[in-house]
Amino acid sequence: MADMKFLCDTKRCIECNGCVTACSNANSEVVTWGTQRRRVVTLNDGEPGENSVSVACMHCADAPCMAVCPADCFYRTEEGIVLHNKDTCIGCGYCLFACPFGAPQFPTKAAFGERGKMDKCTFCAGGPLPDNSPEEKALYGANRIAEGKLPLCAEMCSTKALLAGDAEKISAIFRQRVVERGAKGAGWTNGDNLAYDATKS
Repeated sequence: MADMKFLCDTKRCIECNGCVTACSNANSEVVTWGTQRRRVVTLNDGEPGENSVSVACMHCADAPCMAVCPADCFYRTEEGIVLHNKDTCIGCGYCLFACPFGAPQFPTKAAFGERGKMDKCTFCAGGPLPDNSPEEKALYGANRIAEGKLPLCAEMCSTKALLAGDAEKISAIFRQRVVERGAKGAGWTNGDNLAYDATKS
């Protein structure tokens, strides 16, 4: 069984926000104004070593949101996708503070307890309701995984910086890219201490 993950190649990301727009379009019935399941973050903006990375729920193997949720509304599918059950969510916000990526978000701007159920990236895999049912789409958005497709954010990435799919396959793609460009300053470090010159091996 595949272990589904996202990976963003910072050397290819051009901060076009196409992934953000694609995500909003695929989940327009669910994602409210001011809430973004995916966003692009730029590090060292305007300076040497500037890198942009597309960030959403990373569907962690040991997800901190699952660990802290008092209502046990987070669960992992067979594909390793971390999903959220809005029927059991109490809107306490613990997952919001536990997630290092800021993936869980409140749909409205109000006081705790009045903000409603949490919302997060679903890897376009819907939720606990029947696949592609109107109820699932209204609560969780698109279920492209059930249709045999990848998340729309990754499919619409113009530079193929955002990869989605089986962790082993996307890791192999990224490793090949790093080897082909020599890995020097591959975006994960500004120093040369981790660089590997593929031309000298």
